Amino acid sequence: MNKTKRKFSVNLVKKRFYLPEEDRWITLRVAASTIKTINKNGLAAVLKDAKAKGFIK
Repeated sequence: MNKTKRKFSVNLVKKRFYLPEEDRWITLRVAASTIKTINKNGLAAVLKDAKAKGFIK
């Protein structure tokens, strides 16, 4: 028997983060798993990595 095909969507959340290096708040639309990564590694490190990979301009 075949199951019904379905698509799984990403759990995106609009979230405000405080960036102490620039003393300002930024709003990001990130996945719930990314929020866990930011809590683990820190916002500055995650933003630096995202820029290196080309996710952010």
